[in-house]
Amino acid sequence: MSYEKVSQASNLIVGTKQTVRALKSGHVLEVFVAADADPRITESIIHTAKEMDIPITMVDSMKKLGKACGIDVGATTVAIIQ
Repeated sequence: MSYEKVSQASNLIVGTKQTVRALKSGHVLEVFVAADADPRITESIIHTAKEMDIPITMVDSMKKLGKACGIDVGATTVAIIQ
């Protein structure tokens, strides 16, 4: 279900730096984080999303998350924006 939600979304931000930037600007509706990503990378995004009360959805695979976004590489984080 989570991958479907990502693949059907029209406004996506893919990647850690871009997701952090979007979170800080207040445009994020939901964040998706790959469980197999490096926790040192994802912990700041999870922390920021929790502070801002943004829903976080954990998915099992970076590769599948990237594929759901339409890219050929894995994605650590993806944000659905307004």
